[in-house]
Amino acid sequence: MYQEKHRTMGAVAQCPACEARIVLGRKPRIGQGVICATCKERLEVVWLNPIELDWLVDDDYDDPDSW
Repeated sequence: MYQEKHRTMGAVAQCPACEARIVLGRKPRIGQGVICATCKERLEVVWLNPIELDWLVDDDYDDPDSW
């Protein structure tokens, strides 16, 4: 993973699935959800320094009452 900051775009991270660059805005926060524009994976910010993305955990999927 890498972190990059640009004055106009804000923080940029790398998709763990396809390695595409993802712009997170000026003030990313832990738990912020994002969808990779390249591979359409649902991700979330799990660490801020350096910025790290991981796959979004969908708790409702594991709950049989939500089906």
